[in-house]
Amino acid sequence: MKYRITADYHTHTRYSHGKGTIEDNVRVARDMGLKSIAIADHGFGHIGFGLKYRDIDKMRNEIQRLNQKYPDIDILLGIESNLVGLDGTIDIPQEYIDKFDIILMGFHKAVMPLSFHDAKELFIKNALSLFLPIDKEHLRQQNTQAMIKAMGRYPIKIITHPGAKIDIDSKMLAKHAAKRGVALEINASHGFMTVEYVKIAMREGVSFVINSDAHHPSRVGDFHRGIEIAMAAGLEPEQIINAELA
Repeated sequence: MKYRITADYHTHTRYSHGKGTIEDNVRVARDMGLKSIAIADHGFGHIGFGLKYRDIDKMRNEIQRLNQKYPDIDILLGIESNLVGLDGTIDIPQEYIDKFDIILMGFHKAVMPLSFHDAKELFIKNALSLFLPIDKEHLRQQNTQAMIKAMGRYPIKIITHPGAKIDIDSKMLAKHAAKRGVALEINASHGFMTVEYVKIAMREGVSFVINSDAHHPSRVGDFHRGIEIAMAAGLEPEQIINAELA
C-alpha cells in the first residue's frame, strides 16, 4: 500500500521562521503536484519568530494574488498557533481568529506564556521534568487537558507534532480530537506522532494529517518520514485527511 499526499498544510516562510517567500513555497508545491498548500507561520506569541500583526493583511493580499496566478493549487492562509495557557488559551487574539483559513495549534518552548502560573506549570515544570523527579503523569495529563480545552475554545483543525515538545496522553487527546473533527499531525520533520502514538490514537477513530513542517522551500512536500510512520502504524489512506491511495 502506498500513499499519495495531496496537500501540505504546515509550511513556514520568512514571515516567521522560514527561509523562503510564500510564492517560493507555492512553486515547489506545484512542482510536487500538490492540490493545496497552507502557509502556517508561527503564532504571534513565538518569541523571536512569531508572526507580526501588521503582516497579516499583507499576507492575505499576497495569497489572493497568488491564487489568481496559480489557479491549479489552493493556497491557504494559516497559522501554527501556540498553546500558552492551562485553560486552553492560544496566542491568537479573538479579533484575529477569522483572518485565517486554517488554524493549527501546537506546543513550543520559546513562547510567551499567558501568566506566571502558566509559565511555571506548562513551561518550567515540563522542562525540569527531564532532569528532576517531578510527577510526570500529572504533567502529562495537565498538558493533555490544556490541549483538549484549546480544541473546545477555538476552530483548530490540526494539532501539530503531538508529543514532540511536551508529553501527552495520546489516547485521551485522540478521543477528544475525534469528537471535534481535529486531525493529529504526523510531522515529517519531527517524526511525531511516533508509530507507537499513532497506533494508540487510531483506535479512537481520529483522523491524521501528514505535513512537511517545511522551514525552507526545498522541504515543501517532503513527506517521506511521515509516510513511513503512517505505513508502519498500519494507517489506511482514508484515515489521513490529505492522502489518497497511489
